[in-house]
Amino acid sequence: METGLRKKLITIAKIAISVILIYFIFTKVDFKEVLQIVKNSDFVYLIAAILFFITSKILASVRLNLYFHELDVKLTQKSNLELYLLGMFYNLFLPGGIGGDAYKGYLIKKEFEVGTKKVVSVLVLDRLSGLLLLFIYACILGILLENTWLNTYDIPIGILSVLSIVVFWFLNKRFFNFVLPVFWKSFGLSALVQLAQLICVVFILLALKIDTNSIPYLFIFLISSIVSVLPLTIGGIGSREVTFFYGATLLALNENTSISVSMVFFLITALVSLFGIFYHFKKIKLKTADQ
Repeated sequence: METGLRKKLITIAKIAISVILIYFIFTKVDFKEVLQIVKNSDFVYLIAAILFFITSKILASVRLNLYFHELDVKLTQKSNLELYLLGMFYNLFLPGGIGGDAYKGYLIKKEFEVGTKKVVSVLVLDRLSGLLLLFIYACILGILLENTWLNTYDIPIGILSVLSIVVFWFLNKRFFNFVLPVFWKSFGLSALVQLAQLICVVFILLALKIDTNSIPYLFIFLISSIVSVLPLTIGGIGSREVTFFYGATLLALNENTSISVSMVFFLITALVSLFGIFYHFKKIKLKTADQ
């Protein structure tokens, strides 16, 4: 099968899955109530949520630049941030064409003499580093949750979270030794990235006037973030909402409220990502520290 045709079929499949999942959610929740919850949100808290989301993305771009520097691609943080924002735009709005990560890799490979394998490796490691911290925070909140079923596994969950760090370090040492010097820096930045996003969700909860225990919502958010990374839907649309729906059901939360949190987070993501369109029309000039 030709590469172009295969990509089109994959895109069609992703769109179909997203539509099916969104339709499923529409049949399960009262969207009038969801929209009413969103409509009555506190604007000041929403601004705070947006600021923390932007902070998380700036930190994530710094983490990626750490990896680039290990490839001797000494991008200025400004150039790297522009490239990162363009990648966000492509990931969310043009998933059927050139994915954000693929385009970043293409530009780096084009502008600098770097092997394809190494470029792909750092882009994958950047994603995996973020996923690792999502998993660790989910484990921590899972232990803090007052849930009869989860609480029986507190010790195994704690061991698993520590073990995940050890395994990831050994994988880096064994297969990606060329970026091992920045392992703990990238780990620390990933911790800050996910912390900023958790604070973002806390402000979303405040904006939506959800004054109950926030830990269950934060736990579901982390699980949904892990699920949304899977390349099954367009920009995670549908998969995050379904995760919020079933998570709310399992943790005895209001499904409409949970979907509202998911919807607001997606709108914030889309709003920030949309600014990347500027760099879609204006060619990015990748500058290095010595330029």
